[in-house]
Amino acid sequence: MANTKNRKRQARPTNGATNGPVRLDETDCAIVELLQSNGRMTNTELAKRVGVSPPSTLERVRKLERRGVIRGYAALVSPEAVNKATTALVSVTLREHGRIPLQRVREQMAALDEVQACWHIAGEEDFLLKVVVTDMHAYQEFVTNKLSDIKAIGRIKTAFVLSTWKDQTLVPLDAATG
Repeated sequence: MANTKNRKRQARPTNGATNGPVRLDETDCAIVELLQSNGRMTNTELAKRVGVSPPSTLERVRKLERRGVIRGYAALVSPEAVNKATTALVSVTLREHGRIPLQRVREQMAALDEVQACWHIAGEEDFLLKVVVTDMHAYQEFVTNKLSDIKAIGRIKTAFVLSTWKDQTLVPLDAATG
């Protein structure tokens, strides 16, 4: 079985997938941990590793998906391999605030292909974006022709990533112990 402690844990799905924390038992934790490490693991192998029958494992996985604990499965692509070697962390400050301007800005930024992640943050800036492009010229085009077209944006501040030491997708389940 995966390295889990015999206790209940809570997972908080993003984007309102549930009404609150989801209770995970030891088997659910083991399933989530294994699938985070290898989303292509077969149901048979997953069942063997967690010590539960394949039909029961499949039902648990489907339940975790329905409850929003497992949001999806994806291939992790190397940006460099597809000529997207320039990563920028972009701080965005809005001119105006309020529910409607925030919603519009979120929708407009989410529609930009170059934006891999968009976080609404507390502090001096309002949003932090992770942007991937081919090179500095492509970044300039992105800011000039796309990001600057969002009328509510008042200031854009950029930091370029020089190298990446850690970039993982695993969510530690012990952080949500209940």
